[in-house]
Amino acid sequence: MKINSGVIARAALGLLDDVGLDGLTMRLVAQDLGVRAPTLYWHIKNKQELLDAMATLVYVEAAERLESPHEGASWEDWLADWARQLRQAMLSHRDGARVLAGTYVNHPAVHRAVELNLRTLRDAGFTLTEAARGVAAVLHFTIGCTIEEQAHTSAAYGDDNPYAPERLARMIDAERFPLATEASSELLGVDGDIGFENGLRLLVLGLRAARQERERG
Repeated sequence: MKINSGVIARAALGLLDDVGLDGLTMRLVAQDLGVRAPTLYWHIKNKQELLDAMATLVYVEAAERLESPHEGASWEDWLADWARQLRQAMLSHRDGARVLAGTYVNHPAVHRAVELNLRTLRDAGFTLTEAARGVAAVLHFTIGCTIEEQAHTSAAYGDDNPYAPERLARMIDAERFPLATEASSELLGVDGDIGFENGLRLLVLGLRAARQERERG
């Protein structure tokens, strides 16, 4: 097998489900590929570069099916669908959102996705600055929300996960904090789908309202 950065990144992603991001090392990736660790450093200098390469694969996985909005489609639905695609790509890998957070992703498919996002919002009446800030807000929300979601189901908790619904009810003093007790599952985002969709909806509504306020002058 010819070793290159893409092969190394794919091997690392394959190991994530077993060891998680904290357990992933260059030595472990080398063992999986049947080579010695120094071999990897000819292609990837350190773990940060490994994370960048892994993040690129995840991002490209989400972006490869992205197309311009179909005729009659709203920018709101299109932008929300893009966020959902990215979330699902991250959820398909253990710690997938942590892999993307803070990494540098440089790939034509990524640049194309950014261009489509900006063009879609520009066509909907946003300025380029508004579009760029809106795209960044949706991206950061999607990654951050997914990090929280994956942390709640982390294998590190084992059978003692504090986010388990039956445990949540016992964690808060219901007499002193009745509202917090009643709303605990909503506050902690136990249902990842509901929490994500609600936050995404608020973001999209906020973008629309900000544009309308600017247009009113």
